[in-house]
Amino acid sequence: MTQPDFDIRAAMATLREAMPRFEQPLIEAMGEANQTPFHILIATILSLRTKDTLTAVVAPRLFAEAATPAAMLALSEARIAELIYPVGFYRTKARSIRQVCALLLERHGGQVPPDLDALLALPGVGRKTANLVLTAGFGLPGICVDTHVHRICNRWGYVQTKDPEATEMALRAKLPPEYWLAINGLLVTLGQNICHPTSPRCSVCPVAALCARVGVARSR
Repeated sequence: MTQPDFDIRAAMATLREAMPRFEQPLIEAMGEANQTPFHILIATILSLRTKDTLTAVVAPRLFAEAATPAAMLALSEARIAELIYPVGFYRTKARSIRQVCALLLERHGGQVPPDLDALLALPGVGRKTANLVLTAGFGLPGICVDTHVHRICNRWGYVQTKDPEATEMALRAKLPPEYWLAINGLLVTLGQNICHPTSPRCSVCPVAALCARVGVARSR
């Protein structure tokens, strides 16, 4: 059963104070730098199953050659694949990027739509990507749930869910709206640096006193 007493407000306040000392997730950093929604969309597609450190090198290389949907569509699939190598599944992503750009031009006048359903209709765009584009690209309400957010919210005992999509729906029902935009960046940073999938560093976690440690068999 979900833990009703987890103090989400205290946790978020603590993380907002503690997490800035770590390197921030790439897409959130792009949003804070006012990068275009198109750049954020494409960078998010590139980042799937790829480390931020690699995406941070590859995305600017791609955008230097094609910064708009029309310019991207002018490149061949092979050229996009060459530019984004060695991100994970680079050939599949090159195909998806061209398809996305074609649909942006065909359906949305070359603009990224600020609408969840319209984003989900684009090839290769799942809920995580769509929500991240809304929050980081447009500053609109959305809850981006990746493996870190899913794991940590369940570890806290704040939700009890089986997968990221179920976690998103649970958070939409109970997370105070003022935390929707911030939760992904804070929990991804926490997950990358402290709250690891196995053997989390509970001894140095700033929210350890609040955490139920659900499913944690061993920690440091």
